[in-house]
Amino acid sequence: MPLFGLVHMRAWASLFGQLLRSPRALCIREVHVHSQVAEAVLTSQLKPHQEKSNFIVKTPKGTRDLSPQQMVVREKILDMVVGCFKRHGAKRLDTPAFELKEMLTEKYGENSGLIYDLKDQGGELLSLRYDLTVPFARYLAMNKVKKMKRYHVGKVWRRESPTIVQGRYREFCQCDFDIAGHFDPMIPDAECLKIMCEILSGLQLGDFIIKVNDRRILDGMFAVCGVPESKFHAICSSIDKLDKIPWKDVRHEMVAKKGLAPEVADRIGDYVQCHGGVSLVEQMFQDPRLSQNKQALEGLRDLKLLFEYLTLFGIAEKISFDLSLARGLDYYTGVIYEAVLLQTPAQAEESFSVGSVAAGGRYDGLVGMFDPKGHKVPCVGLSIGVERIFSIVEQRMKTSGHKIRTTETQVFVATPQKNFLHERLKLIAELWDAGIKAELLYKNNPKLLTQLHYCEDMGIPLVVIIGEQEMKEGIIKLRSVASREEVS
Repeated sequence: MPLFGLVHMRAWASLFGQLLRSPRALCIREVHVHSQVAEAVLTSQLKPHQEKSNFIVKTPKGTRDLSPQQMVVREKILDMVVGCFKRHGAKRLDTPAFELKEMLTEKYGENSGLIYDLKDQGGELLSLRYDLTVPFARYLAMNKVKKMKRYHVGKVWRRESPTIVQGRYREFCQCDFDIAGHFDPMIPDAECLKIMCEILSGLQLGDFIIKVNDRRILDGMFAVCGVPESKFHAICSSIDKLDKIPWKDVRHEMVAKKGLAPEVADRIGDYVQCHGGVSLVEQMFQDPRLSQNKQALEGLRDLKLLFEYLTLFGIAEKISFDLSLARGLDYYTGVIYEAVLLQTPAQAEESFSVGSVAAGGRYDGLVGMFDPKGHKVPCVGLSIGVERIFSIVEQRMKTSGHKIRTTETQVFVATPQKNFLHERLKLIAELWDAGIKAELLYKNNPKLLTQLHYCEDMGIPLVVIIGEQEMKEGIIKLRSVASREEVS
């Protein structure tokens, strides 16, 4: 093999050809450029081959491949979730994986820095979608839809620090259910909480609680505690971290980083450590400071009505009014909620926690942000944290050693003899045409033991056996892989 490959020899020939042209045809600058090209070609040829071994094949940070076994578990979870959405009358919707950047800006508060921006393509500034809610609001405004009950299953992207064990990724799947339209207060909100309970109970993840609050109560609380209105969103984002870090750290952030007066932070602390049921709602009506705020009173009245409907749905005991729940996204305007799994003592010892597994709330002003005339379409919805739920199920399956079947094959076509490929192909074609899920080995003369071992490995329950004797008698044998029993 010559030192220089064919392509590079042509490059050298071209370079020398141009150098031998008339001086008028080639300026000094061109000679210099071509010399650099030639040098680069030569350098690439002479680089040590060991440098290539430094290349590591892997997925990008915060992403992962899903094996066939993982996909089986994932599909079962998604089927259960989507089945619940359909049971409640939702229609499926899909939107582009990326949006115009301007559509996503100023919708996520401090989380806006987590949006993935794409390289400029044809003059349009684009970003990967951060969630499924903002694209839904854009769809409603763009198509002038005033009423809709929809669900959406799709991937979203966030540039946050991934925590794989806890099911936090940079690319992950969301399952959303939303109700858009003008309706009587709290009826759609109650249905969303009912759906959450149905899904979490159906998945059998263990005991759970759904925290509820209202952004109007939060804003009223901030106002009566002395938080400047300009700091409402910033302080709300700090409060939203209370499920991850203790109050003293949240207080330090509000005072040291966000410039809140210490006495104001302490007043907030008196409220955000309160949680309970409808009795706490009644108690807040009597609070000397909160009861004087109009916004807070509106939120408390709606929460009282919400608990009335939740009692009728039979799920009130699963709901906790929690004044520390903030939900940092800017677009929420009313009731907000978040479902968390209650840890068992064993999980607490192992420090295994996945945070919230579902969340949502009311966002009555988001559609109006996209409408030229600012027309609002009230919306309320929820999002199921599929990745976090999947991480829990996966962890349990590893612990139990449960084997997952990755195919749905019902029957395997086998033969104990040689030269029966044509017969097997004819038979399996008949099975496929009849809608039966069937497989065979792609070999002319496979051993019967090899075929049976394949069935055991793949969990295929039945084997159809065809051979010379069966052909003479005009029958086939059907064998149970588990019991070895045969019928003709």
